[in-house]
Amino acid sequence: MKNVQVCNNEKGYIKFIFVTIILVFCAYLGIKFGIPYYKHSAFQSDVKELARISLGDTKKTRAQIFEIAQGLKLPLEENDIMVTKTEKTVRVKTSWEDTVDVLGFYQKTLKFSVDVEE
Repeated sequence: MKNVQVCNNEKGYIKFIFVTIILVFCAYLGIKFGIPYYKHSAFQSDVKELARISLGDTKKTRAQIFEIAQGLKLPLEENDIMVTKTEKTVRVKTSWEDTVDVLGFYQKTLKFSVDVEE
């Protein structure tokens, strides 16, 4: 079997470095774009759980949801969260935008919304 020589073969070394840089950049992009989607998913599941057990005042529910949003560092104000209660259901509705910056060269604005009725 032939030994792999990374440092002695100039073409192989450059190819190895190039592929490694591309893989690291792809991992970086995955993390940069994955974090906002993870926050949205976590927030939505927490809001769904809170709406399910919410029995009292809509102001109290709004304040609890705002605390969750602050814990996840979402760009939400308490007035952006709409909580409406009917006889049998509680509906929570909100939306926000999050901007992902890739090394200062590319910026993408992601729009998220949560509309939960339990």
